[in-house]
Amino acid sequence: MNRITNTNLVKFCCPEYTNPQGHLFPMKTENLIYKALHAEFLTIDEGKVLFETLPLADLMLAGNELRKKLHPGKTVTWIIDRNVNITNVCISGCKFCNFYRTSGSSDAYITTIPEYCNKIEEMKRLGGNQLLLQGGLHPKLSLEFYEKLFSDLKGHYPDVRLHALGPPEIAWLAKKSKLPFKTVLERLVAAGLDSLPGAGAEILVSRVRKVLSPAKCTAREWLDVMHAAHELNLTTSATMMFGHIETIEERLEHMVALRELQGRKPEGHKGFLSFIPWPFQDDRTVLKEQSGVFNTVTPEEYIRMIAISRIMMPNIPNIQASWLTVGKETAQLCLHAGANDFGSIMIEENVVSVAGANHKFDAAGIQQAISEAGFEPRQRDQDFILQA
Repeated sequence: MNRITNTNLVKFCCPEYTNPQGHLFPMKTENLIYKALHAEFLTIDEGKVLFETLPLADLMLAGNELRKKLHPGKTVTWIIDRNVNITNVCISGCKFCNFYRTSGSSDAYITTIPEYCNKIEEMKRLGGNQLLLQGGLHPKLSLEFYEKLFSDLKGHYPDVRLHALGPPEIAWLAKKSKLPFKTVLERLVAAGLDSLPGAGAEILVSRVRKVLSPAKCTAREWLDVMHAAHELNLTTSATMMFGHIETIEERLEHMVALRELQGRKPEGHKGFLSFIPWPFQDDRTVLKEQSGVFNTVTPEEYIRMIAISRIMMPNIPNIQASWLTVGKETAQLCLHAGANDFGSIMIEENVVSVAGANHKFDAAGIQQAISEAGFEPRQRDQDFILQA
């Protein structure tokens, strides 16, 4: 990965550079790199050209140059939080998930307040201060249930941040309550919600969602929930699960949809603070066992995805490398390809772990991994505010 092509990556974005012809040819890679390095929005076709034809070293360098413009220096952020599943009951029936249960399952559960308290105490002993509460579409849990849950948790631990639910749950609660998305979010914020994860995005393309998760919210509904959250200045993130039935064009369509939504957020509001792509984990999933769809994402392809994410979405400030799903070494290389965040130590992650993601880090390990890659680890909160 030492060979640098494309006119030394457009002279490392030197503003006075022009190509040998003196003008632009839209599908010439050197011109596309020049456009990318100036944080101009690339089309889906242009992004595909870079993703599929640029040597890995060049694509990494382009992503890294953009990262350095947004995040000068060597800081790479990380966070301590705890995943807690509110329930494992879900009617969505997503073909990539083997964690969910039906209401009548013998091992179905709803987490109790004493159980939350035990988990929070353990998290606080480890230095964490945030709960990632993952829900699911439980047919019997109402908006009032979640309001009481958040209120009770804040009553016990007023300083703990609740990073909870996601657009599919918000859309589900809105449908059940016959309320607008924004009203549901306002009520949950009043009860204690601090930020909204970008869960349930998968691929924001109708063709893909109709196959993977036909009972879940549509791509349009996912985006509309997030737009309502942005109007409320609620901290949000965005995700993408790839490497199953989608095409490269559909991955890029997903990024363009996020980029355009980010451009619609009110001036001064936070919008999407981060983007986290990860490869489909296939172990014991319906998608693998009934349809023969496997995760074929290689380390190189994942690094390419990190780089093209930075290139395609220059208005989303933070890109996270999913060490949980790709492992330490690949995630470390991603820090040289556009990623600036290493995510969480992921206390008690259940959903992707049961599908094959089995990498582990504690606080010391995640910091060591960042340092080994040549960067300076800094702990953050969900708003990307660095901790003392």
